[in-house]
Amino acid sequence: MADNSSGRKTYIRLLFGLAALVLWGQAMRLQLLDPSYGKRAEATTIEQITLYPARGNVLDRHGNLLVYNQRMYDLLAVYNRIDPEMDTARFCRFLGISRQTFEENLKKDWTEPRFSKSVPFVFLSKIPDSIYTRFSEVQYQFPGFYAQLRHVRGYPHPHGAHVLGAIREVNQQEIDSFPEYSLGDYIGDGGLEQAYEEHLRGRKGVRFVLKDNLGRETGEFKERKKQHPELGSRLQTSLSLELQAYAESLMQNKIGSIVAIEPATGEVLAMASAPDYDPNELAISRNRAEAYRRLQSDPGKPFFDRSVMAQYPPGSLFKPLLALIGLQLEAFSPEMGVSCSQGYVYNGQLLTGCHAHPYCGNVVTAIQHSCNAYFVTVFRRIVDRHGFRNPAQGLDELYTYLDKFGLNRRLSRDFPSEESGYVPSSSFFDRWYKDERWNSIWIRSLGIGQGELLMTNLQMANAAAMIANRGYYYRPHLVTQLNQSKWFDEEPVEVGIDSVHFEFVIEGMERAVWGGTARMAFVPDIRVCGKTGTAENPHGKDHSIFFGFAPRENPKIAVAVYVENAGFGGTFAAPIASLVMEKWIRLSWKDLGVVPPEQHLDGDIHPSRKWIEKRMREANLLDLP
Repeated sequence: MADNSSGRKTYIRLLFGLAALVLWGQAMRLQLLDPSYGKRAEATTIEQITLYPARGNVLDRHGNLLVYNQRMYDLLAVYNRIDPEMDTARFCRFLGISRQTFEENLKKDWTEPRFSKSVPFVFLSKIPDSIYTRFSEVQYQFPGFYAQLRHVRGYPHPHGAHVLGAIREVNQQEIDSFPEYSLGDYIGDGGLEQAYEEHLRGRKGVRFVLKDNLGRETGEFKERKKQHPELGSRLQTSLSLELQAYAESLMQNKIGSIVAIEPATGEVLAMASAPDYDPNELAISRNRAEAYRRLQSDPGKPFFDRSVMAQYPPGSLFKPLLALIGLQLEAFSPEMGVSCSQGYVYNGQLLTGCHAHPYCGNVVTAIQHSCNAYFVTVFRRIVDRHGFRNPAQGLDELYTYLDKFGLNRRLSRDFPSEESGYVPSSSFFDRWYKDERWNSIWIRSLGIGQGELLMTNLQMANAAAMIANRGYYYRPHLVTQLNQSKWFDEEPVEVGIDSVHFEFVIEGMERAVWGGTARMAFVPDIRVCGKTGTAENPHGKDHSIFFGFAPRENPKIAVAVYVENAGFGGTFAAPIASLVMEKWIRLSWKDLGVVPPEQHLDGDIHPSRKWIEKRMREANLLDLP
């Protein structure tokens, strides 16, 4: 019995000794052999670090890069971890800042909830990659500071600022409204950056790190899995970089807009608003605020996108649209003739003036010579279809067709700043004239595209595309692919006009180029169809307008040009539009190899029209204070 008891005690002592040996060995391994546990013992905090994604790139229709990403850094600071004995002069020298900037950037109102001496805040933002690379070599000498990689936009070409847009820091309202944003985040501002923010921005990632009491990173916190940032979607656009640059060159020192559309698809080939600016001027940098103030105070208003924001009277460009509606409603015959004694005469009184031109015996010659008397007559016939004393019904029928044409509405999802234009209905005139009985004579200026009628230049280009297609259009758009997947796929919009009526209008538009008001749009080997307009400007010189398409059969491009304070439509708008059309068609011929080299001219303008190109580029129409 005693022997058994003694053996049991020995066994228990051995068991305890073995357990102690195991614990001692584990402690030795933790303290001496595995440094991660030592670091972890020193760690006092677990910090969550945001990993910012790169935004998606933006390309033109041929794959040329329009917008890319540049590396930039924010330097964050934790106030109570900064060494008060640090070499401030050396620190400032590496970052290229003054001692005053250093002190001002550290000075915070610590009573505010958004600041805490133990929580990181942005000490210095927008540090270029070249400066940070130099600083990173000595960063370990300055505890309490650490960098955060950011991606900002870069532009390899100085074109398309209005179309592309920019990025900026989010404001408080956006932070409060959208949980995915926080202080210091960037967001799209205007153009494609704003319209496709949800796709371009990507998705933020996060990692969790252990930091010691000096703010030094001691390793990953492995209990929380790292989430990698997700790259933003790549956008391929319908823009042609070469055509965009060419259009902008023609609009230098002018005020106005060029919009070019491919009728068969609705793809926007070029969209130039002038005055404009180099998109690099608004790239995120330390000089951005100064550039923004300068552009904001420019009297030419370069931030104002005249392609989609300006609402203009269309002038005589409205006449082909009016003719189509009148023919569809059988308000007049295409063979109707109207005498013009240099204007529209009613009860022996000249009410609306007109320029001298041959007699217009049909709608074709009326469009060719842009006869005001003819189209005031057409307008009155439409409005008075249900009686002179019942103009409201006829005007509202006209309104319905114009709405189908894309007037009085926003056309595209790709232009966040797009305005709708304005087409007055009978209710407008009921309010305007109140208790008076208005009639077609009182509102006759609508018949020649004046009065209350307003259109954007995008709407004018779309109307030209609709005529080119003989009765339908695709909604104008810029984005064709999202991450190499087809993005835009919609049915054509039918406008409700029989195709037979378009041939009269198109014939008149081609004759206008051959021997009418648009002769400056003539191209020797391309059949151009177009219409000039001159919009009255009560504040100065009239506006020069043109829309058209080419070639007549199987059109490749529709263009609208609006040049403010430039006089007659044939003086500037028509030649500029014809140059854009010719440039695109010759570039297409070159790419496809469908014509002999001497005919496609290597994508260049015909030699006989080089003087026009030179004159348009060199013309300075700016008369700004």
